Order: sequence, then structure tokens, then C-alpha cells
Amino acid sequence: MIRDARVLRAGFVPREVEHRDAEVNHLSSVLEPITNGEPADTAIVTGPSGTGKTCLSKFVTERLREEVLDVEGTYVNCWRNYTRFRALYQILDDLGKTIDIHRQSTPHDELIERLQQYDGPRAVIILDEVDQLEDPGVLYDLHSLPQFAVICIANEEEQLYSRVDDRLVSRLRSSEHVRMDKYHNDQLFDILTARAKWGLEPDIITDDQLYHIADAAAGDARLAIGMLRTAASTAARENHDRITNDLLQDAAGDARAQIRQKSLDSLTPHQQVVYEIVNKYGPVGPSEIHERYTAEVEDARTKRTVRTYLSKMAQYNLLEAEGTSRDREYSLVESPTASQ
Repeated sequence: MIRDARVLRAGFVPREVEHRDAEVNHLSSVLEPITNGEPADTAIVTGPSGTGKTCLSKFVTERLREEVLDVEGTYVNCWRNYTRFRALYQILDDLGKTIDIHRQSTPHDELIERLQQYDGPRAVIILDEVDQLEDPGVLYDLHSLPQFAVICIANEEEQLYSRVDDRLVSRLRSSEHVRMDKYHNDQLFDILTARAKWGLEPDIITDDQLYHIADAAAGDARLAIGMLRTAASTAARENHDRITNDLLQDAAGDARAQIRQKSLDSLTPHQQVVYEIVNKYGPVGPSEIHERYTAEVEDARTKRTVRTYLSKMAQYNLLEAEGTSRDREYSLVESPTASQ
């Protein structure tokens, strides 16, 4: 039933990116100077979850590497590598420059010095979920190094700008912006059709079923692909000849539950504290959340940072916000029901 499981995974980067020609051309033009040994402008890629920001960035980077010998690429998930040290270390590790670096005792300055001294092929650095960085100093560290081209991925521009000081905001605002909109149903259908063609055996799923998935995903490609993958996996495990409508119905809840759990598992320790406060006391406003949060942790972050945490969790459908900015309250989004 499953011909190539890789094609059905969320992180798979296809040979062609469906319905993003303008964005591919835009980002490619921003990075083009690096192929000639010249400094490239920072690119900021923004859009809601499931619009293909990461896929686009990796696709364009890989295409550059195919066309130009002396170009490297490195990817940093800033939700996982949220400290300045972790982010810098990940970049150096991808570039093969961490042989004698000790995680426990190496100061930041030495990591920065290693980057400054890097004389290998020019590299594209993708900073995914860049607004998750606890210390935006990483952007300062990289912005002035001509041997690197930087792609910053975030859900919202303003959330990124709120984390840095005015000097860097000015630079970022003048950078090239690639904005991604939610997919239409027909576009999601085309994406799913391509995944089914290469990932599944023929006649496993109908066009009507693929369109049903597209409609249920409401513009979110990550969810749509997750539903297709879950349904196909269940069908293969239970020895079905094809994907049935009942399997698709169960897959919708399962895929949402899996995405939610992955988001929960990605929360930083401070975000986990904030989430549990909302879980216990919600609906609750930002001021009370921050007050309870500061009582639970020793190195509490600012109110502004906690508001960013709340906004981020709302974007990933972990929390929901009601009310205006003056009287806003947060509560947990009801967990999707996964089939047993």
C-alpha cells in the first residue's frame, strides 16, 4: 500500500513545491548573491502554520546547493535550540566545526569567534521558529558575517520584531520578506495528489477523498499530509485494500492529536510553566499568568516575553484567546479526540 513512506512525512522536501512559484523565485533571488561569493540579504519568511515556510526554505537552499558547488546549508529549529549557545552550536556542528567544543564549558564568545573565522563554502543558515530564541543576540552574531546568508522563519513579523531592539528591527524591516498565505482547497488537493502519487500504490485513495482531506485541513498542509499519512498507515497495518472513509474520519482526529502533542513536547521549560498555569486557572489574563509564573520560577522572564509565549501557543492551537487586548483571557483549546 505504501510505496515510499518518506513522501508522507511532514518534513519531506519534494522535488517541486506546489503553488509556491512566486515565493520560490523571490527567495531564490534574495539568496542568489551568495552563489557569486557576495553577501546576501537576510530573508524573512512568514505565514501561518502549515503554509510551507520550512519546506520552501529547505527546497530553495537545496536547489542552490545542486546548482553551485561551494554552497552549504544548515538548519536550526529554534524552538528546540532556543538558547543562544544551542543555536550557535547547532550551526557550527552542521558546518563540522565543533570537534573540540565542550557544551558545558565553552563560552559564547568562542562560538562566535569560530563563526567569524569560518572560511569554508558560503552557507545558508535557516533559523526556523526564530521568534522562539530566548536571546535574539544570535541574529546580531550572524547579521554582520558576509559568509552566511540567513533565512528567518516566523509565524508573524511583529512577534519577531518585538523580541529585538530598535537597531536590529530597522535592519530586519529593510530585509527581503517572503509572505506565505494559507492554501486554498484546490491547492491542497494538488499537494495531496502529488504525495499520494509518489508515496502510495495506485488506486489506494480516490480524488474525492483527497479533496475531503483538503477541505477538512482548512488551508493547513501539515495537517492535510498528516491525515493522509495516518490513514495510509492504519490501512496498511490493518491489511485494508484501500483507504476507506471511516479510516479518513479517524485519521482527522489522530493527525490533530499528533500535531498538538508535538507542539506540547516542543515547549520550553518556561513555556511549559505558563501552559500549566492556564491549564489550572484558565480562563485567565496575562497579568495573573505572569504573577503566578514569577512565583513558580527563579529566573522569570518579562511580561512582554510571557505575552509572546501566550501568542505563540495560541498560533499553534494549544491555547485560545478571548477578548480585546485590554481584557484578553487565555484558556486551553480542547484536545482533539484520537481514535483508540
